[in-house]
Amino acid sequence: MGRNTRKRRTPLATKIVAGAAALAVGGGGLVWANFYASAHEEHGGHNRTRSAAAQVATIDCPDVGQQIRDVPDRARGEVDGELATMDSQITDAYQRLATTRRAQAGDAQFVGNSILGPLKERRKAIIDRIQLEINRAGGRADDNLDELAGCQGRPADQMQNGGGQNGGDGQNGDGQNGGDGQDGGDQNGDGENGNGQNGDGQNQDDNGNGVAGPVADDFIDINDVQPNSRNSRNGLAANGDGGSTGTFTTECGVNENNLFNSDNLIAAPGVDNGAHHTHDYVGNQDNDAFSSDQDLAAADTSCQNQGDKSTYYWPVLRLQDGTQEFDAGDQGGGAEGNIGKILKPAQAEIKFVGSRQGDVVAMPKFLRVITGDAKSFTNGDANANSSWSCSGFEDRQVTDKYPLCPEGSQVLRTINFQSCWDGQNIDSANHRDHMAFVQEDGSCANGFQAVPQLQIRLAYDIPAPTVENGQVQNPYAVDSFPEQLHKPITDHNDFINVMDEDLMNEVVDCINRGEDCQ
Repeated sequence: MGRNTRKRRTPLATKIVAGAAALAVGGGGLVWANFYASAHEEHGGHNRTRSAAAQVATIDCPDVGQQIRDVPDRARGEVDGELATMDSQITDAYQRLATTRRAQAGDAQFVGNSILGPLKERRKAIIDRIQLEINRAGGRADDNLDELAGCQGRPADQMQNGGGQNGGDGQNGDGQNGGDGQDGGDQNGDGENGNGQNGDGQNQDDNGNGVAGPVADDFIDINDVQPNSRNSRNGLAANGDGGSTGTFTTECGVNENNLFNSDNLIAAPGVDNGAHHTHDYVGNQDNDAFSSDQDLAAADTSCQNQGDKSTYYWPVLRLQDGTQEFDAGDQGGGAEGNIGKILKPAQAEIKFVGSRQGDVVAMPKFLRVITGDAKSFTNGDANANSSWSCSGFEDRQVTDKYPLCPEGSQVLRTINFQSCWDGQNIDSANHRDHMAFVQEDGSCANGFQAVPQLQIRLAYDIPAPTVENGQVQNPYAVDSFPEQLHKPITDHNDFINVMDEDLMNEVVDCINRGEDCQ
């Protein structure tokens, strides 16, 4: 497979170089240790029980970007660059966590003193710069942002809940969480996790690829999912029997042109590898971190309707089968734990629908929308919007598990975007506040107006992984930031509207007339 090879400018964020301590696996990627807690482990013939809370699996940092509100337009580029650097710092710290298990075994304070403490200081320096940039541009920075500098280590099975922010429980950035995970019982004999083997030759917490997730508990048989049981405050379908009942479908293919990169033009413009994971792109063909609005407007499109130059992108799914992809040694790919065969969807349905409460209005050109949260595992589920299912079982939807589908059934990823617009802005400082989900009755909150709701349904032909004795073989997983451990709840989707005015008006008219168009 190919990738976007557009010449890149000097990034605003420092590129993370994979450490020499990380070892190659069969798929050409790097080993990212999988430190999942087991209730029972054997070492040297002795059985001992450990607390699941006593093992550091990943690094949990408050999401500074989601807390920023008042950023003047002329400071947004600098602030986005600083936030991208902060993401790189977390990636670097996670890599250090994954490759220093011998040191952790010998020193209960190692994680706190050598990883979390220095990380807090580096984050504090960036927060100070962000505050300075906001104030210098005429805004007023939140004086309390410093409280978000500290991070903590925590087990893989403890996702944050509610609010989407870590709040007080993530503020022990002084590193005094080091004692929480330094039980040496998982140190694989020689203290190194690189070979993925314990003394008995089998790592009970590893999926066989040596990467951090997914694990068996991340999967569920679709038959075990209760119908209509998905409980999510996000992702409501805006359309229904009343209001504007039409639809507009745009055919844009399934990335036949092999346009891949690990950038994120919305969240990290101007930053190489701002996503730290690889995206599929359909629609606009000039989409990377350095694409201007003018570049997007002048680009080719994979959409059949050439008036739709919008960019639609999402993290790739991979089958962790040992395949060495084009990015096996690259940042965003194997160097950051995203390994295996990239799976293109067999079908990508991109559809716009109306509002249950009335007519919709046109989206402004270059409107940017992020739905879901790439950091939901550590941020919590406030912005989570993933919906996983199987064809033939569409009434069974899950957010925090990958489905195991029966033979002949496709894995489905469905995303319903926010469809209430503030009527003024094409973006916001945290890339969320200018858009909102409909309320339960299908209406938009005061001050917001209904625009066509984008719904994307991706269908994949994936052989079901096998799960035996707590191990998953040949799992599939969504690409993720390394510290997010490939959790299904981190799935997300991005959209920039680059429809020409005539086409957008056609979309609106079709939906408001109650017709089905394409």
